[in-house]
Amino acid sequence: MCRNITELRGLEPSATAEEIEAASRQYVRKVSGITRPTAANADAFEAAVAEVTATTTRLLSALPPRRQPPKTVPPLRRPEVRARLAAT
Repeated sequence: MCRNITELRGLEPSATAEEIEAASRQYVRKVSGITRPTAANADAFEAAVAEVTATTTRLLSALPPRRQPPKTVPPLRRPEVRARLAAT
């Protein structure tokens, strides 16, 4: 369902809070069908992102280490993405 969400478990160094929040935001966008929240739904959207972020953080800290790193590099670790974000 959410092919755009990158695996965060097993990263070296560990996933950052920023990476976890970005994955959570992508998940909430996908399941809600809302790409850009409006004033009418921003509070519910942001609350959902916060809850998914907290749950994901707990999950990643509770799981044992992976034997192999994820197959793809998270977007926030890719130089081209970092450059695009810095430009905005």
